[in-house]
Amino acid sequence: MSDILINKLKSYDRTVNCMPDKSMSVRAVLFNAYATGEAVVKNLLLSDDVLSAVDCARRLGAKIDIDGTTARIAGSPFSGAVLDCGNSGTTARLLIGLLSGLNGTYTIDGDASLRSRPMKRVIEPLRSMGARITDTDGRLPVTVVGSALSGTSYQMPIASAQVKSALMLAGLNASGRVTVTEPSKSRDHTENMLREMNAAVTVDGNTVSIEPGIIYARSMTVPGDISSAAYPICLALAVKGGHCLVKNVGINPTRTGIIDLLRSIGANIEYKNAVMSAEPVADVEVRQGKLAPFIIEGGLVPRLIDEIPVLCALACFIDGVSVVKDAKELKVKETDRISSTVAALRALGADIEPTDDGMIIRGGKQLRFGTVDSMLDHRIAMSAAVAGAAGAGVNIIDADCASVSYPKFYGEVIGV
Repeated sequence: MSDILINKLKSYDRTVNCMPDKSMSVRAVLFNAYATGEAVVKNLLLSDDVLSAVDCARRLGAKIDIDGTTARIAGSPFSGAVLDCGNSGTTARLLIGLLSGLNGTYTIDGDASLRSRPMKRVIEPLRSMGARITDTDGRLPVTVVGSALSGTSYQMPIASAQVKSALMLAGLNASGRVTVTEPSKSRDHTENMLREMNAAVTVDGNTVSIEPGIIYARSMTVPGDISSAAYPICLALAVKGGHCLVKNVGINPTRTGIIDLLRSIGANIEYKNAVMSAEPVADVEVRQGKLAPFIIEGGLVPRLIDEIPVLCALACFIDGVSVVKDAKELKVKETDRISSTVAALRALGADIEPTDDGMIIRGGKQLRFGTVDSMLDHRIAMSAAVAGAAGAGVNIIDADCASVSYPKFYGEVIGV
């Protein structure tokens, strides 16, 4: 890992080709690796997390050939394997669900950061279905011994696309229907993708059901990741006279909480060249202007959970008090993103304090140059880069961790 120095930007006017969606890239790899047949996945994100998913799929028996950003995937019956998910919580949790109903013994592990993240939220409902899973104090490494699974109806205490997806994947090999209800709707890429792959998926509000069945490989093009688009968007809004055009952004309604929030506080954001489908895309154009402070709470939280750190960075440049609450889920990400966001922005002079379920940011105070420890969390590193570039500069320790989701971030978005 290496550090990076970012100076204050005097202006910001940039066109960015949006990074492919990480959530969808991981799913496209794992689902097609398990499915019957072959598929071509275009615009695959070649980030560390996605490459971890590719490695796991290959170890499970799938054949994957990558040429540029195109992957040709030939599925194969999975057999027992030892799997290293790196830093990818999505890969780990989805595989725990998928492998629970298959033959074989599987060991699922990851790096030190992933080993610290909770897996009980996935393991406990799977065990209630009959899964045989041995964990390490509720964390990785985990051993899954494939077993017969029953159907279930599960009420999730916290909205989580990863938990929902794990249970849906287990449902493909259960003896009956699996139904999952969330308190608020999380991203629905799994529902959309599995439906396209022949799964019998039904959705009713915040409840999704899946019947046991076979899925077939499906060729697809991965849209741009709105979580990655959030950085140039927020930077354009934080720099006086700022402007950006982010091309090919996925605007799935379960992911556009950041756009809805920013428009509600006065941001000038337009969609251009929109293509509507189950996973709609558009170019997103943003122009800086006066913004009001914001409140993030309730059902909005799961629709922008990954964007909260960079929104807190933006809040530093908005006069007034902005508030994040109902976001305890931030505590179980790559870092505790409540404490790590507060530490990063305080290092730059921000007036920000943590709460039990979020943060309070008193914006409009001039930031200063400072050094930020990324804590090896890609979203903290990139959010600090935005705050520093719009403020008075920043030195980021272990800045390379941005490659987990956004290779070449500093050059493409910041221009360094």
